Amino acid sequence: MFLEIHNIRKSYGEGESKVEVLRGIDLEIEKGEICVLLGPSGSGKSTLLNIIGGIDSADDGYIAINGEKTADMSDRALTRYRRRHLGYIFQMYNLIPNLNIKENVEVGAYLSEHPLQTDDILKTLGLYEHRHKLPNQLSGGQQQRTAIGRAIVKNPDILLCDEPTGALDYNTSKEILRLIEEVNAKYGSTVIMVTHNSALADMADRVIKLRDGQIRKNYRNETKKSAAELDW
Repeated sequence: MFLEIHNIRKSYGEGESKVEVLRGIDLEIEKGEICVLLGPSGSGKSTLLNIIGGIDSADDGYIAINGEKTADMSDRALTRYRRRHLGYIFQMYNLIPNLNIKENVEVGAYLSEHPLQTDDILKTLGLYEHRHKLPNQLSGGQQQRTAIGRAIVKNPDILLCDEPTGALDYNTSKEILRLIEEVNAKYGSTVIMVTHNSALADMADRVIKLRDGQIRKNYRNETKKSAAELDW
């Protein structure tokens, strides 16, 4: 199994103020899958994504990629794991304001041992003609595409997307989802996407529904739609 998530538990606070955010999450994701984590605010989906990404640590359980457990890694090994395996796309674009678009994407390439060609990525994302512009000269959708480019130029095994369309309008959201779908097909990245928008489940290979820190549903999508077909 490519990605194994075993008995992940996470809580914050102590005593009477202790809150259990994740209550024993067990999940397996195959290489190349698009997996959508669905759930209301407070269901634990972003916490789970952050633990998979090595941004946060679990109180119990483990994450393993190709049998390699993150809990067994030193800080240096965990940094290497994030660099080698993971690309991140957040709701906030987190671009470097004084670097142009090409340079922002190249930041991702510097973190990888086997990066993809920056110009190829820029052309795939429709950003090549904007490569010399600064982030504040682009629309929100173009800035999100730049953030996607920075994530995928690393050639990551797993693309972690935390509400990637949360700050975008309907048409731009569909464009970003189409690009994530294209990246998955073209580069074989496993995609794990957190959202509260249930319509996005239709484009997933696997759908995980979380509530109160537990998995309520875990199923493969038999009638998968393309991103272009989604409607909400």
